[in-house]
Amino acid sequence: MSLNSTPSADRVHIGIFGRRNAGKSSLINALTGQQLAIVSDVAGTTTDPVSKAMELLPLGPVVIIDTAGLDDEGELGGLRVKKTYQVLNKTDIALLVVSAEEGISQEDTRLLERIKDKGIPCLTVYTKTDLAKAPETDADSIVVSAATGEGIHELKERIAALSKEEKPSFPIIADKVQSGDRVVLVVPIDSAAPKGRLILPQQQTIRELLECGCTVLVCRETELEGTLASLKEPPRLVITDSQAFGKVAKIVPQDVSLTSFSILFSRHKGDLPEQVRGARALDTLKNGDRVLISEGCTHHRQCGDIGTVKLPMMIKRYTGLEDLKLEFTSGTEFPDDLSGYKLIIHCGGCMLGEREMKYRIQCARDAGIPITNYGVCLAQCNGILKRSLDIFPEI
Repeated sequence: MSLNSTPSADRVHIGIFGRRNAGKSSLINALTGQQLAIVSDVAGTTTDPVSKAMELLPLGPVVIIDTAGLDDEGELGGLRVKKTYQVLNKTDIALLVVSAEEGISQEDTRLLERIKDKGIPCLTVYTKTDLAKAPETDADSIVVSAATGEGIHELKERIAALSKEEKPSFPIIADKVQSGDRVVLVVPIDSAAPKGRLILPQQQTIRELLECGCTVLVCRETELEGTLASLKEPPRLVITDSQAFGKVAKIVPQDVSLTSFSILFSRHKGDLPEQVRGARALDTLKNGDRVLISEGCTHHRQCGDIGTVKLPMMIKRYTGLEDLKLEFTSGTEFPDDLSGYKLIIHCGGCMLGEREMKYRIQCARDAGIPITNYGVCLAQCNGILKRSLDIFPEI
């Protein structure tokens, strides 16, 4: 795929870690051949994780993430270090940058242990070898100099070798359709819809269906009835935006399979059986229970926002509970302590990599907290969860 055609969530994420002034920013600039990161002798120049999507040959499309120093100090420094550790949740390949002048520190060792626990491929990169002699290296380490270019080409080759050509456990929809199938996609256009474009899950689903040789018809829920009536034969499948589930289910004949983009992505990047179990936990909620609604991206909240307006309204209507304690997070924010929640409802995770989405599901599982996602939850609230899973008889 080209640089412009690869979504950020589908790129290899390379996390750059190390102490302050270890040479992280200089290494990034040497790897990319660009002045992407600010280089300074002042410790702590990088204060927050900074991501940059780019092409890194011979690997291809990547996201490089520059992080704050592991030894940052003070109250703000502690928060920055916490942010740095959170980057591990989305890291596919980790580079631990160690200054040859200082060697491996306690902070480095702690991070390496965490990287090992998470099973992330990692290289220890010894820098500033023009200023000091580096230690002997092994299969997990390499010596480079950003100043002279020594070892940079080899480092790129080593990074590419660490990248496993792993595809998500499941496609979006390819295994459920055949060439020649007609598939109808229902895309509401309302105040919450982005101007002038379709959202990423819709784009990716269309692309995969076209690659399968399917005929794709896209309409709003207001034109769905007419679209179906115009077809000589019923479509193989109707896929809807989750917020229109209730309206669409009343229009689509019972003998036509129906599901949502969010449910497809629950299987594609997450754990659909786990999230189906989580949706059924709606029936166990009581007044006063805390429910976390979490989104993987950040966007401007508008009137009628699905996460903060429509979903809470549907949950309260379904449960009949007015005193649920709803809390919200977005982007990289995901609580370390989930123990106080009775249920977690996550978005489809289209902007998250499979590693990060499954990490969040595993956190909930480890804490014994049910977790579901928007589409699965809304299908349950609309009484059509079983129907929306008809195309997944294995669940």
